[in-house]
Amino acid sequence: MKLRTTLKHGITIPSLIFIVGICLISAIYPRLTEALLTVVKGFIFVNLNWIYVWAVTIFVIFLVYIMTGKYGNIRLGRNDSKPDYSFFSWLSMLFAAGMGIGLMYFSVAEPMQHYSNGIFAGKPPIERAQNAQLYTFFHWGVHAWAIYGVVGLALAYFSYRYRLPLSLRSCFYPLLKDKIKGKWGNVIDIFALCSTFFGITTTLGFGVVQINSGLVKMGILPETGFIYQAVIVAVLVTLSVLSAVSGLDKGVKLLSKINIIAVVILLLFVLITGPTVYLIGSFTEGIGTYLNSFFSLTFNTHVYEENTQTWFYDWTILYWAWWISWSPYVGLFIARISKGRTIREFVSAVLIIPTLFNFIWMSVFGNSAIWLDMNAAEGQLSQMASDADGLMFKFLEYLPFTDVMSIFVILIILIFFVTSADSGIFVMNNIATKNARISPKWQTAGWGILLSVLALMLLNAGGLAALQSMTLITALPFSVIMLLFIVSLIKALMIDKNYYERNFSSTTVPWSGEHWKERLKQIVSFNDSASADLYIETTAREAFEDLLTEFSANGIEARINSEEQPKKLEIEIKYDLINNFIYGVKSESKIISEFLLNEENLPDSEENRVYFPKSYFGDNREGYDVKLFTKNELISDVLKHYERFIDIISEEKNSIFISSDANHRFK
Repeated sequence: MKLRTTLKHGITIPSLIFIVGICLISAIYPRLTEALLTVVKGFIFVNLNWIYVWAVTIFVIFLVYIMTGKYGNIRLGRNDSKPDYSFFSWLSMLFAAGMGIGLMYFSVAEPMQHYSNGIFAGKPPIERAQNAQLYTFFHWGVHAWAIYGVVGLALAYFSYRYRLPLSLRSCFYPLLKDKIKGKWGNVIDIFALCSTFFGITTTLGFGVVQINSGLVKMGILPETGFIYQAVIVAVLVTLSVLSAVSGLDKGVKLLSKINIIAVVILLLFVLITGPTVYLIGSFTEGIGTYLNSFFSLTFNTHVYEENTQTWFYDWTILYWAWWISWSPYVGLFIARISKGRTIREFVSAVLIIPTLFNFIWMSVFGNSAIWLDMNAAEGQLSQMASDADGLMFKFLEYLPFTDVMSIFVILIILIFFVTSADSGIFVMNNIATKNARISPKWQTAGWGILLSVLALMLLNAGGLAALQSMTLITALPFSVIMLLFIVSLIKALMIDKNYYERNFSSTTVPWSGEHWKERLKQIVSFNDSASADLYIETTAREAFEDLLTEFSANGIEARINSEEQPKKLEIEIKYDLINNFIYGVKSESKIISEFLLNEENLPDSEENRVYFPKSYFGDNREGYDVKLFTKNELISDVLKHYERFIDIISEEKNSIFISSDANHRFK
């Protein structure tokens, strides 16, 4: 019996060969592989770090420009599309996928490591605490989410606006055109699949170690051995597969909501039971310091500070590389859940809201740990700074309800693990199938099994560090790819704006003033549903029938389509290679304000809702009220839109908007 599959062999087979090959080499020769990859990574970080600095800076500038500029109102989808998820569900899912386990792993460890780092040892404790918060904000703030935002925006725009597959290859359409469906497109998707797999494998591997460490500190497990880690992986990946199989609308969304509620509860607990006044004050001051230092931090390469350069490579550059290596996965997932949002809404939510939450989270946990280290722990937390796996649980020992909160933290890490893994499984299957709408459940489960087997193999052999270096190395070429995404987006947005704002022909004759008495009567009258329907069945139908006759006389095949409830009538000209031309009139309604209803100097209206005939078009541009148009004026209006249509299709750059099979030919 042959298993049904939606996998695309041109993407899946080369990806699996590379993934399994690298993992086997890392597992069989962990030290040699890690040594070689560390040398390559070191060369990149030391000699090419400026590429990361400039790339991330450009990402931030670009998104701020897009968010505040003229392209912000463009919708990620058709002009009339609506978001698939509520705002809270959307934020929960993008947040869980974007940061995940890292928030738990580094919330105490990173500020404490900056605070206790030897290169800052000569500074007073308060200044070291301020710097620790500042650098943590920098690494987890706007810059990190700008990296995710660029990839997510490009994917969402080209997928939902251009109706291309939800795939990285689609982001190159304005540059490569139809070449994206060939080998170049496959290479891009193979890169994305491998990068996603490596990033998830290493992160989840470290997450398992932290869970194991927490269970040991609580006395639930006797040690941090491989057998216990294997059991943890088996249980969690099983839950992740079940969540991924249930789909975005069930498992992933539900777990993401639970997750965000759980972390808020934990955050409030630490804020209330910790040094509350100190935390609120330090957070407030930290925001100000971050804003004041934003540009100096952004462009600083530490070239004049040799003693901090190693720290700069090990932290800032490593973080930029790490976020970039994760961006195909996170960006694709964010794009998948963002259909129907405007560009301004997408960028502002992705860039600002998670950043603000990260600042609150890192400030509460990091500053609590530093305060406790100075005032209660007598430096014990500083001494454990390098033990990120156990530091969170050691920190909880200085707060009330230690055992209960330790269990709660482990549960949050478990949920983060599952939400990261299930969204990762979903994304990998999406890439490997070129966004197949429905895939067999065994196939989705297969990605989870492969993920767990290779993660355990690397954990057992000590090859996770090598795989992590490989992941960071891939970030360099992908940063260049992301810059090309920006070029592609700008080119597409310019065409988009020009297309939807194309002016009508100057030869269009405006209303001449004829029948002005009848028009005045229409302006000051309120229409009911029957009058709008009557206009469509009389004036609009007569105009369309006259046009139909004349189009036919000129060798153009057209037809009239109609619908009821609501009343619709349209004239359509069908084409083989380009989208059909459609001009229609439909019955629309709007609510009249109380102020207008009570105005004595206007005719009375029995209802607070007025109905009117509104034009609509095949490309979903916004229509307008046509109730004042006579038959000939309506004919003139159709012809001016038809002339605009002919003018647009004559330009090759608009091909994606006019191609009738744009959403089929790349699959």
